[in-house]
Amino acid sequence: MDQAKRRLYLIQSLLNENPRTAKFKIPKTQAEQEKMLRALFNTRLARPITPEFEQIQDAYLTEVLAQKKITTLKDLTPVADNIYLWQGDITTLKVDAIVNAANRMMLGCYRPNCNCIDNAIHTFAGIQLRSECFDLMKAQGHLEATGQAKITKAYNLPSKYVIHTVGPIVSGKLTEKHKALLASSYLSCLELAEQKNLDSIAFCCISTGEFHFPNEEAAKIAIRTVEEFLAKSQSKMKVVFNVFKESDKEIYEKFLIQSQ
Repeated sequence: MDQAKRRLYLIQSLLNENPRTAKFKIPKTQAEQEKMLRALFNTRLARPITPEFEQIQDAYLTEVLAQKKITTLKDLTPVADNIYLWQGDITTLKVDAIVNAANRMMLGCYRPNCNCIDNAIHTFAGIQLRSECFDLMKAQGHLEATGQAKITKAYNLPSKYVIHTVGPIVSGKLTEKHKALLASSYLSCLELAEQKNLDSIAFCCISTGEFHFPNEEAAKIAIRTVEEFLAKSQSKMKVVFNVFKESDKEIYEKFLIQSQ
């Protein structure tokens, strides 16, 4: 089965799960099909899948990943001892764990084709990720607390694990509580990675963007928390600060230079 046939199989299978979508027409162009498939991944509730669907989905996502450029730690130059700065798509980064900026439900972003990192990670990991998160949250029995972290497999991503953390949402004035909770998110991820004996972790810009944490203050907290953890624990873990926007790259470059 080639990639086009896999894509059509996945779309039709997901449409058939819901009587309201079973009669939807599949677009003819590859771009529109890819958009529909991502939307169906995004909106699908956590439920069992057949071994055939999982096999075809994994083959499809493996090929999608193969068409992208995978970045490893060997491709990066440290900006300080065990600290790296990298601008790019975190779903193409091969490290032990990448950090996902999750919401309190911890089930991924349900908005079709949203540009947030939570959406991207769940899309390209595959629908198994939402199922594992659902099981974790069902066992917990309540929403995830802000500043905490949980770890799952990464499935079809190049990383081994995804560490999910809920950062603070800033509505109005930035407070000391917001700052403490953001530091807690970074520290919780680091401590969890250390407990799991991971050698490397990549952080996205937690709580910025849709959570409205000011970018410069968020970067200061991220760098300070990581540097203090590495110094105090004497950990040799490699830490990557992943940014997507050029403006965030400039912010991190400025503060990383100042911290040396």
